Amino acid sequence: MQVQRVVLNSRPGKNGTPVPENFRLENSTLTADLEDGEVLVRTLYLSVDPYMRCRMNEDTGAEYLTPWLLSECVDGGGVGVVESSRCAGCTKGDVVTNFNWPWQTHAVMKGSPLQKVHPQLVDGRLSYFLGAVGITGLTALLGVREKGNVTKGANQTMVVSGAAGACGSIAGQIGRLDGCVRVVGISGSDEKCRALVEDLGFDAAINYRQEDIPARLEESCPQGIDVYFDNVGGDISDTVIKQMNTGGHVILCGQISQYNKDVPYPPPLSEEIQEALQSKNITRERFMVLNYMNKADSALCELSQWVKSGQIKVLESVVDGIENMGDAFCSMMKGGNIGKQIIKISE
Repeated sequence: MQVQRVVLNSRPGKNGTPVPENFRLENSTLTADLEDGEVLVRTLYLSVDPYMRCRMNEDTGAEYLTPWLLSECVDGGGVGVVESSRCAGCTKGDVVTNFNWPWQTHAVMKGSPLQKVHPQLVDGRLSYFLGAVGITGLTALLGVREKGNVTKGANQTMVVSGAAGACGSIAGQIGRLDGCVRVVGISGSDEKCRALVEDLGFDAAINYRQEDIPARLEESCPQGIDVYFDNVGGDISDTVIKQMNTGGHVILCGQISQYNKDVPYPPPLSEEIQEALQSKNITRERFMVLNYMNKADSALCELSQWVKSGQIKVLESVVDGIENMGDAFCSMMKGGNIGKQIIKISE
C-alpha cells in the first residue's frame, strides 16, 4: 500500500522559530500483512499542539516527552478508523484515537494502546476527540478542577491567556460553568477577541498586541483576579499575576511564549513575580494532565454532555491534507488558529 507520511527534516535550533521546511512529506510503502495484535488504520484527523515544539529539540526539557527523530515519522494526537485487525479489542470500522499517532495517511499500529471511541459522544464530529472531548478538553477541565479552586458563590474572576487557543477557549467556558462570575480572555487579534465574547460568552477580551494590558485588566476585572489559567507565560503572565488577589490560584498549563527559547520548563520567574506570589499567598503549581488520567473517563463524559447540549461551544481551525501539516503547525505556533488546529487527512 502506498502511503504519505511526514518526517522531521531538520530542527529549528535552540532559540529558533519553526518553519514548514523543518518537516518533509514522503511517499512510503506499507505492508498490510498484520501480525498478531496489530491493526491497519486509516487516518481521519491529526492534531498540532504547542507542546510539540519541545519535541522538535534533541532535549525536550520535559521528562515525559520524547524528542522526534530526524528523518523519522512525526507523531501526535490522531483519530482514525480501523480497516483491518488482528487485535482482539479492535474490529473493522472501529473509530480509535491515540496520543502517539504517526503523521501518515495509513498506519499499522499495535491495537492495545488505541482507545476506542464512540462517535455519538461527539454527535459524529470525530475531530472533537482531539480537542474538546479529548486530551485538550481534559487539560482544561482537570486544570480548572485540580488547580483552580473555583467555588460556586465565591464571586470569583478568572483570566485566561491564550484564550482563543484550543485549551484556553474551553477552560474559560468551564470556569463559567463551574461558578466564576466573570471570565476574561487575553488573545492576539480583534477577530479572536470577538469570538471569545460573541461566540463563547466571555465577559471581556483583551487584544495583547493592540491594547494596554494592565489598564484593560483593571477595567475588565474590577474585583481583581482570583484564578488565572496560564497558557502563555512571559510578560503577559507577569502582568496578570501582579493584579491577582490574595489567596489566588495560577493554573500553570502552558508557556507557549517561551517554547522557542532555550530555557527550562517551567521557565524561571523574576524576583518581583516570585515576591508577588509569596506575599499574596498565590498558588502557582505546574499542571500535567497525564498525572490525572484516573479521572479521565468521567471527565470526558462530562465534556461530551456539555458539548452536545451546547453549554460548551467548540472552535476549530481545519486545514485539509497531510501535505499541509508543517504549515498548520507553524501557523498554530504563531497564533494563526482560532480554537483547535486540526488537519483533515481523509473522509
